[in-house]
Amino acid sequence: MPCKICKEKPVIKLTNSNIWLCKNCFIRYFEKKVLRTIRKYNLLDKGDKVLVCVSGGKDSTALLYLLNKLRLNIKIEAIVIDPLIGDYTRKNIENLKEFCKENQIKLHHIGFRDEFGYSLCYIRGLLKKKGLDYNSCTICGILRRYLINKYARKLKVNKVATGHNLDDEAQSFLMNVIKNNIEVTARLGPKTGVVKSEYFIPRVKPLYFLTEEETTKYSKLRKFKVTYEKCPCSAMVFRRDIERFLNNFEKKYPGSKHGIVNSFLEILPLLKERYGKGEIELCKKCKEPCSLEVCKTCEILGKMRK
Repeated sequence: MPCKICKEKPVIKLTNSNIWLCKNCFIRYFEKKVLRTIRKYNLLDKGDKVLVCVSGGKDSTALLYLLNKLRLNIKIEAIVIDPLIGDYTRKNIENLKEFCKENQIKLHHIGFRDEFGYSLCYIRGLLKKKGLDYNSCTICGILRRYLINKYARKLKVNKVATGHNLDDEAQSFLMNVIKNNIEVTARLGPKTGVVKSEYFIPRVKPLYFLTEEETTKYSKLRKFKVTYEKCPCSAMVFRRDIERFLNNFEKKYPGSKHGIVNSFLEILPLLKERYGKGEIELCKKCKEPCSLEVCKTCEILGKMRK
């Protein structure tokens, strides 16, 4: 089957539209889709200072490359939160430093040990000794979000951009439905959050409508020097089960992931209206935004040091 546009040899089939595209047509499709998402959902404004969250993986590297390439009249800097997972994060950060140097992008390298005194694995080990069996992904996610918001304010940026793709959003939505976390679901979308606050920097997802397969293909066609393996500490069994379910369903019924996300976007305004009337509280210990008296980061660190 030749490319739908130019009849050249195809490299990918778009499951939501059932068409094949060659290398050049796919790259144009990918980049235009990111630009359309940014414009349609007003993710970025002229003059914004944007902090791009990077890990060394395909999604965040593609996002950083595109925001630097698309000439949107914004200023970008990158931040990598390093949980110190041996050779895995060491190699990722080496790749990021090389990429940012080549593209003249300022990279902020923030390590768990510098901020909290210990690496991710050591923190989990300390908690486990106390009989608290937090999985690595839970700890990492909580501490990462804390540091990203802390440094976003410190660096005085307007927006934080993340590399979440359509697969990520479909998984998160379905997980929240199964767990009846509807209020949490209201925080999803191309532009996250429900309540505006000077203490919380808005987060945007320019890759929102691109699938995992598409971001992987784009990364490989652009020959980004990235790691494609999953994190060795990854332990999100529930998310992995949802991921396998959606991938199998997508193979049987192409376009299912797009359908899930588009259906969610239909009800998102209602969710934001219902859950967007409160105020963001500040943690009584660290003064970071949270929904309880003490934020999850201080809760974890307190239990670890107790």
